[in-house]
Parts: sequence; C-alpha cells; structure tokens
Amino acid sequence: MSARSFVRTPWQRRSLAGLLGLVVLAPAFAWAAGQTRYAEPMDNAAALAGAASGAVPTSISLFSGYALPGLGPHAGTLGGAFLGTLLTLTLALGLGRLLAAGR
Repeated sequence: MSARSFVRTPWQRRSLAGLLGLVVLAPAFAWAAGQTRYAEPMDNAAALAGAASGAVPTSISLFSGYALPGLGPHAGTLGGAFLGTLLTLTLALGLGRLLAAGR
C-alpha cells in the first residue's frame, strides 16, 4: 500500500487536508488553553466532589499534557498531535483492512 492509495478520491484528499489542518492548529489550541487556564472536566468534577485530594498521582504518561516531552509546549503539542493522528489513522486503516479481508 502506498501513500498515493490514501488520496484516490476528493473526499479522501479533503479528509487528510482537514486532519493536517487540525494538527497544524494544535499549538494554537494549547496556547489558548494556557491563556484561559483550561482544566480537564474530570479534574473539575473531582475537585467539586472533594475527591481530588484523595487522588493518587501517576507519573507514567506518554503524552503528559498532550505534548511530546523535551520539545517545549508548542512544538511538543504539534509533535503529539501529529503522532497521535498518525497512530489513530494507522490503527483505523489496519482494522478496516482486517475487517474487509474477513468478508
């Protein structure tokens, strides 16, 4: 399978362009989240319920803060978005091929 097989039809080209656009905008989303002091909804719910103080922190994370470590906040977010999109697309295409082969 080549990269050209992913862009056979106009909707495939538009879909990949849309994914690439979201990946490129990821650092802007990270910056905006920092400016607005965005917090994860589950963290907010735990704090409101009083459960945040009993939480056990884990330090094992591939994408702490949705960014690749060591690249800085914006480049790390861009790298994390690209890698996450690539992994998700690869898994979805692989699963689709397995399901299509089972017909």
